[in-house]
Amino acid sequence: MKYSTDMDPEKTAKAYGYELHCSPKDTKNIAYAIRGMNIEEAKIYLQEIVDLKRALPAVYHKQKVAHRKGIGPGTYPQKAARYILKILKNAENNAEYKGFDVENLKIRHASAYRGRIIRGFMPRAQGRATDWNKKTTNIEIILEEVE
Repeated sequence: MKYSTDMDPEKTAKAYGYELHCSPKDTKNIAYAIRGMNIEEAKIYLQEIVDLKRALPAVYHKQKVAHRKGIGPGTYPQKAARYILKILKNAENNAEYKGFDVENLKIRHASAYRGRIIRGFMPRAQGRATDWNKKTTNIEIILEEVE
């Protein structure tokens, strides 16, 4: 898979999650929230979402989402946060392998979009069937070393 943006490979480290079984809507909101953060801040932020200590503000797809104290519409997308945390650690390891200073890494690019749909069906009465498809998500993270 190709990344959606091109950056200087001498200054950046990348990681890509391909066809992950989590919600594209939630991962899009998480990517928006962590974009521009320091890597340590982002790891703490995602771990708080997984531990249900902090709600993620819903910026995209926020209709009929309950309000949380202090942020407005928000949710606790634990599964998507676990996947993004795993990809973030992978990108951090890639940066360490390249010789970057891990303390000064910043999330330069984070995006999530819909992946392949795994087709399925659920048998119903009278010989009919209902679609029972599984959504997948592609996630890409690019880290940059900041002086």
